[in-house]
Amino acid sequence: LSAFGGDGRLSALPDDLLLLILRRLDTRTALATAALSKRWAGLRRGLDTLSFRVSDILPPRYHRYIRMHNEVSRHTYGLIVNFKVVCASIRRYERRTMRSMAMAIRNFMDADDSHEHDSHGVRSVRTLRLEFFATQCSGCMNRLIAKAVDTWGVEDLEVSAKAIFRQKDAHSFPHRGLCSNPHMSRLRSLKLAGCYMPPLQGLNTLTSLILQGLPGSTPAAAYEAIFTLCPQLQVLHLKSCNNDGVVAVDAPRSGIKQLIMEDCCFRQIKLYVLPMLESMAVVDSIVSYNLRSFPCLTHLNHTMCLGITKSRFCSFKDEYDLSMFLGDTSGITNLVIRFTGYDRWFKPSSPTLLLPKLRRLLVADVPSSWDVSWPRLLIEAAPCLDSLHIHISSWEEEPCDDITWPYSEFCHNQLKELVIVGFEGTKRQIYLINFVIKTSTALQHVSLYKKGHVQYRGHWDWDIVSEQYQWDNDEKVKILNQIADNVSWAASPIQLSLE
Repeated sequence: LSAFGGDGRLSALPDDLLLLILRRLDTRTALATAALSKRWAGLRRGLDTLSFRVSDILPPRYHRYIRMHNEVSRHTYGLIVNFKVVCASIRRYERRTMRSMAMAIRNFMDADDSHEHDSHGVRSVRTLRLEFFATQCSGCMNRLIAKAVDTWGVEDLEVSAKAIFRQKDAHSFPHRGLCSNPHMSRLRSLKLAGCYMPPLQGLNTLTSLILQGLPGSTPAAAYEAIFTLCPQLQVLHLKSCNNDGVVAVDAPRSGIKQLIMEDCCFRQIKLYVLPMLESMAVVDSIVSYNLRSFPCLTHLNHTMCLGITKSRFCSFKDEYDLSMFLGDTSGITNLVIRFTGYDRWFKPSSPTLLLPKLRRLLVADVPSSWDVSWPRLLIEAAPCLDSLHIHISSWEEEPCDDITWPYSEFCHNQLKELVIVGFEGTKRQIYLINFVIKTSTALQHVSLYKKGHVQYRGHWDWDIVSEQYQWDNDEKVKILNQIADNVSWAASPIQLSLE
């Protein structure tokens, strides 16, 4: 900052240009420029984004104690280091840093209050991000939040409360909620992490809500109220939320178009009616639904693991029908499936499964120990499928029982592209490729990659990223020979690549 003040050429710049420079700085540095002169103090009130993060001011010694704790947990130091002393030191630094942050926030608010009636007028802030520890000192955050929503016109608000080390604290809002006058707020998007859920009634401009790591004591009724009391809400993301109850959603007036349930642990979430829902992601969460209740749904992501880990913790064998998860999906166009587990836990047949409008399909992380030809079920159920991408994940277990497919004269007239990542040339992989080539009259490209991964773009879109791999020439010739006959008899020319 002393360098700033000594540079006359910088001070000679117009206010608009200086404000652009300030907006490229982090909030702490930008606010500190007020010490340079009255002009700089006025400029900082033009910042449209404020971000206060406790992690930015934790001292280096705190991070050394965190590393020490991790190493003590792995018994790196044997019995030399007292585990309780390390934990107490970590908590002490967190509370001390939080007290410093709270004092800085109070000073900032007092200064803002004193300047509201001067020539600079009321501050205008579009985005406010807060990260802090939930302690007795965190009450000043509610004052800041209320001021931002009621007076500054904040549109995007992120509040992340972190529990003190190895404790389960959460941040509480006042009984009235985030602000004094919710009906006049401009709040469009809200993210709450590690907080008790505040009242959301009256936030009529709120269209996007993210709830993460809410306390387990949050009642199921509070989650249900989101769907019924916020009809203007369009995006809802529940992440790492848990509750022992059942959340039942029956919201015919809800305007939610995008719903994500990720790593949630409820007894069950039951979705009955969401008439405007267009995109849904169910990721490692227990959710029951009837897709017929979502007439506008076009994008679906379903991630589910049974068997828990790669070791035989719990075995499920041919118990479920795929129609339980994908049945009545008459409008789905984009589908991402990630079904994993020690054994394949669904049946190799589903007579009622139909995906009449499906165009793009990703079957991700297929365990290499499974019969990887199982996506044939989806191919036969999706007459409009245009692109099929399969990612095979390497598992060390012995291969499961092969699926015995019945004879079929099935013909697919739309599939143009087949991409397999994690291809190793196994018997069942070759079977699936030959099946696709034989039955797909419009097939143009077959790409087989030994190495690669799926790069996700959100929950419903993705790119296949291949990695360089040099096949042994004899192995490559052997694989191509097993496929070549079917390629030569294909209805249309096929470009086959093996990398």
